[in-house]
Amino acid sequence: MTHKHLILTTLTAILLGGSALIAQDTVTPKREAQVERRAQRQQKRIGQGAASGQLTPKETRHLEAREGKLQKDINKAEADGKITKGEQRKLNAEENRDSRAIRRKKHNARTQ
Repeated sequence: MTHKHLILTTLTAILLGGSALIAQDTVTPKREAQVERRAQRQQKRIGQGAASGQLTPKETRHLEAREGKLQKDINKAEADGKITKGEQRKLNAEENRDSRAIRRKKHNARTQ
């Protein structure tokens, strides 16, 4: 996968994620909104890291896979219409791990 293709894929994922939020009801419960906003910010951090060269293509793929799993877990938690406190705790822990991974990979010695 070329560098340009990887950046385009990342930016497309960010845009589609934002479009999905716009398509939802305007009244989003607080927990759901918090989890979604944080996932979007982390996706944006990955895109910025890929665009700036802080992330190698392999690191970007790895982080994208983690974010994909997070999105799958969010969808599963929202399947019944709301995220419970327990589900939010689990999602926050996963987001914390992903956030630390993004920071580690963006600030290591590897660059494109």
